[in-house]
Amino acid sequence: MWGFGEDGRDAARPFLGVTRSAAGRAWRSRLDGRAEGLASAMVQRHGLSEIVARVLAGRGVECDRASDFLEPSLRRDLPDPSSLADMDAAACRLADAVHRAEPVAIFGDYDVDGATSSALLASLLEGLGCPVRIYVPDRIFEGYGPNPAAIETLVSEGAGLIVCVDCGSTSTESLAVARRLGADVVVIDHHQVGVELPPAVAIVNPNRQDDVSGQGHLAAVGVTFLAAVATVRELRRRGFFAARREPDLLTFLDLVALGTVCDIVPLVGVNRALVSKGLITLRHNLRPGIRALAEAARLKRPSETGHLGFLLGPRINAGGRIGDAGLGARLLTCLDPGEAAAIAATLDRLNAERQAIEAEAVAEAVAEAEAEIGAGPGPAVLLASSESWHPGVVGLVAARLKERFERPAVAVTFEGGSDLGTASGRSITGVDLGAAVRAAVEAGILVKGGGHAMAAGLTVARERMAELRSFLDERLGEATTAARADRTMLLDGALTESAATAALIDALERAGPYGPGHPAPVFAFPSHRVVYAERAGGNHVRARLSAGTGGTLKAIAFRCADGPVGRALLEGRGRPLHVAGTLCLDTWQGAATPQLRILDAAVPGDRV
Repeated sequence: MWGFGEDGRDAARPFLGVTRSAAGRAWRSRLDGRAEGLASAMVQRHGLSEIVARVLAGRGVECDRASDFLEPSLRRDLPDPSSLADMDAAACRLADAVHRAEPVAIFGDYDVDGATSSALLASLLEGLGCPVRIYVPDRIFEGYGPNPAAIETLVSEGAGLIVCVDCGSTSTESLAVARRLGADVVVIDHHQVGVELPPAVAIVNPNRQDDVSGQGHLAAVGVTFLAAVATVRELRRRGFFAARREPDLLTFLDLVALGTVCDIVPLVGVNRALVSKGLITLRHNLRPGIRALAEAARLKRPSETGHLGFLLGPRINAGGRIGDAGLGARLLTCLDPGEAAAIAATLDRLNAERQAIEAEAVAEAVAEAEAEIGAGPGPAVLLASSESWHPGVVGLVAARLKERFERPAVAVTFEGGSDLGTASGRSITGVDLGAAVRAAVEAGILVKGGGHAMAAGLTVARERMAELRSFLDERLGEATTAARADRTMLLDGALTESAATAALIDALERAGPYGPGHPAPVFAFPSHRVVYAERAGGNHVRARLSAGTGGTLKAIAFRCADGPVGRALLEGRGRPLHVAGTLCLDTWQGAATPQLRILDAAVPGDRV
């Protein structure tokens, strides 16, 4: 390790003197004086390495919690399912269905969280003897959530119980149809919702206004797992397992980890334990669908959150975006390796098509945003629209706009000249887009909409676009300005390329898994010479860094070749740069090599 020096001991001072990096950020130490002392105490009391102690202290882990934090435990961290509003009623109704071997319809969402939630519940109920039908609506023709026509179809097919997973919390009209037709509905969801709830036997949603469980950070698949625990507990209480084996719910943790990571919920509390244990399941026991998808993604075995979020998740999502929305859930419940391979191949092909469609739409949206921003600060919220964008990629377009321009973004498509636009939005930390969308619905500006702080879906009439733009700017302007004013990158320390070893990365993984709410450690590599740098895969930059000790460190910067960080690397060949990023192991042909994922760069001594 190069050492932390004065920059690492004073969080108020620029780290390595960088006040304005290539990306326009000031670099600061993540650890203030208290955290530095806390890290030292962890080293002394628990025998932790300095680097692991710094990572924990920099993320607010107290000294007396360090050991428990490094060893996540579901036995310790899993909340009592009954702490969630309506959970006991939901478990009783599901247990009734199992006792009667009643046909159950699962109405899911078309994203990874919805697919994993559907697959988990379907696998549990089928294993307990219930006939199960998974229904996932078509994104384009049916939209998000239950619709009256689909409800009528499910009831006509014999479903006495409909369970909505990752949807349903605001579907008053559709759930009223189910009640009128004599079917019961249980909702298992996590999206933000107002005070008024639709008619149902139970609405289990930790983000209900009246829920006091404190589990609002759960993805829908996490809530579904708790519902599974509660249902098995209720069946056990009724003596259902007197003559049969209880299901091993831990075998579902791979699905929980996949859905939790891909829905980008905070990896705090029980989420961290669910993902940590789910990664262990993935390393040792791949279900046929996940094994086939990993092979299609040219991944030997999913072992880290990045594999789930960037390789598996986009392929599952591709079915809902531009193909058959039910493919993801079918893959995850498939037990036949041949069938799983065929579905995975289809999803892989659809993902490639999605990437091409997305690239064209993003280029158009970026041009529109640049024209809108011009030479000034621009609007607080970007609102881009087109009549040619595929509805399945508007969320991805919004995400790219958000990343590039560092502000909330909403992408709208009026496909085919429709007067109603299908839209999706993405936000930045500290700006609650979901609440703003709900407020716009209540104000009559939107036809419908919902979501959570970081993402939202909505439907808007063409003639209300200007009004929506003004509403979002007024409602989110102050929060966006404050969030964008904090142009800092927090660093956990400084290293040389020789210190970036597989052993160090293994040690860092002890403090993981990393994600929202528990960010991956970021390290600076001071004055490292850029041995070479070249464009790769269109808009990425591959590089090698050297501290002059004879070795080099592989590095890659994603989606930045045409931006300031990419230019700094490409133009800095042969010269020293301060480079900052996260470490990982790059596995290729059976060999694992340390690699730096570059996030930023700065010219040494340049403090402009």
